[in-house]
Amino acid sequence: MKELKVLGEGANFTAVSAGRFDSLRDYMLPLGDGVVINGKVFTGEALKSTGMEMSLQTFAPGEGSVFLHAHKHHEELYIIIRGEGEFRVDDKLVSVAEGCLVRVAPAGKRALRNTGNADMVVMCIQYKADSFGSEDTPMADGVIYDDEVFPESLTR
Repeated sequence: MKELKVLGEGANFTAVSAGRFDSLRDYMLPLGDGVVINGKVFTGEALKSTGMEMSLQTFAPGEGSVFLHAHKHHEELYIIIRGEGEFRVDDKLVSVAEGCLVRVAPAGKRALRNTGNADMVVMCIQYKADSFGSEDTPMADGVIYDDEVFPESLTR
């Protein structure tokens, strides 16, 4: 089974690689009771993430979610990186393609399928719903430094 490769770590970061999107099919996600999702990998543990989970998944033409699901507390943001398909949320069907983003509230029953002729690649970011307030906007939370952006003294 293919695993994420750690590229580097430091006190304030972890960098990993899932490899080329064309090779996502090599990942297998065991769910228990003999259920395995091919072509999907979760990254949160490898990244040592503390505020979200993220997955990458590929669907071959005609392939789709193996079950309809919702969440208790987590919103999900689906980003279509490549391909085209249909996204179901509750009783609505939305056509999606490369560059589309779909946010689904915890209670939304969701599923996705590839309706195109090529592989579909999807990134899904999962995070606790209602966890951001007005103090969490990028402008309110960001800190800008006067340091040189890429000095020659940086180490690898």
